This record gives sequence, structure tokens and C-alpha cells, in this order.
Amino acid sequence: METTDPKRLIAAEHAALAADLEGLTEQQWGQTSLCAEWTVHDVVAHLGSAMTIGTFGWIRSILRAGLRPEVHNRRQLERFARPEPARTLARFADLGSEHGEPVRWPTKNLPPWLGELVVHGQDIRHPLGLEHEPAPEALAVVAKFFAGRDFAVNSRSQVKGLHLRATDADFTTNDPSLPVVEGPLLALVMVMAGRPAYLDRLSGPGMSELSHRLEH
Repeated sequence: METTDPKRLIAAEHAALAADLEGLTEQQWGQTSLCAEWTVHDVVAHLGSAMTIGTFGWIRSILRAGLRPEVHNRRQLERFARPEPARTLARFADLGSEHGEPVRWPTKNLPPWLGELVVHGQDIRHPLGLEHEPAPEALAVVAKFFAGRDFAVNSRSQVKGLHLRATDADFTTNDPSLPVVEGPLLALVMVMAGRPAYLDRLSGPGMSELSHRLEH
């Protein structure tokens, strides 16, 4: 179906995030995100760098960083960022448009990059108190990808031995006889991505184990 096309879902999440960030104050741009080492401005620049690096650019960058992701990420973030957050946002918002830079993700497999937009979008919005519910189709794609493999985050390992069950969508993981963790699909996606800020939206016998994993 057209609505499950990752390109369309990515474009929609990209546009929604850019619109939500219009008019932020300097203090809000400096707010610590759910990625504790990064501010809101940093996360936007990180997303922009991922959307413009391309496959060969990513390979060159990670090799020059000595295969250290944190060094690679910081260098690429600085490549995309502008001194003024509003200019970084303008550059980010224009990606893929007639007047902006082309979108070139590191790989052609798009579900993980949709995950980047969904998760980092919430990393930004949550501390700012901005409400956004990604499209159900987008959450379904990301949840399936996260439950199926570890990629940029150890999402599959995070919930090994637990039965996740969405209360607002047709989504489950693992054997139903395992300890259950249930709640909204967005919260399940975020905890699979290692964000403990979303634990309070979940419940079930598996919560103590999941909380322990996220804390450690």
C-alpha cells in the first residue's frame, strides 16, 4: 500500500518535525534532549547529517573516525550544524525540496532511517513538552524492524525474553508465555530504542526486568 512506503512515511515525519520546531526560543534549542549528551539543536543537526551523508560518505567518515561511532557522529553533526539553530532548522526543513539538498541516507534500506526520525523526533519533543503521534503505519514499520534486529540501537536484545504487546495496535513480540510488557506502540518503540523516559506509559509483569535493562 502507498501509505506504508517508507519514503512517504519518512517525508511525513521529516515535515512534521520541522514544523514542530518553528519558533523555538534560544533556551529551547539548548534544552537537553533524551540523548543526554546532546541538546535539541545537536539532535536536529545529527538527523540532518544522517540524511545527507550517503553510503560512501558514511564509509569514509566512520573509517576516518577509527570505527568510533561517537567520533563519527560528532564530526557529522558539526558538518551539518550552523552557528544559529534557526539556520540549522532551515537547512533541515529544506532537505529534499526543490531548493534544498538531496536526501541521501547511509543505506537504501529505509526502515532504520524512519526509526531515526521517529525516535530522535521524540528525543527532541519529549523534553520540550511537544506532543506528536507518528502515523500508525510509521510506528508499525519501526516496531517490526526494532523487534527483528539490533542496528543503531540494541532494540531486539533490549526485549529478549519479554513479550511486548501494543494496546493500540496489532503488534506483539516473542512468546506470549513470557513476562508481558504492554502499552501504546510509540512507548514500546521508544523503550526498544533504550529510552527509559517512556517506561511510565507501560505496564505488566515484565516491567521490572525491562526497567533494570534500561537502567544498566
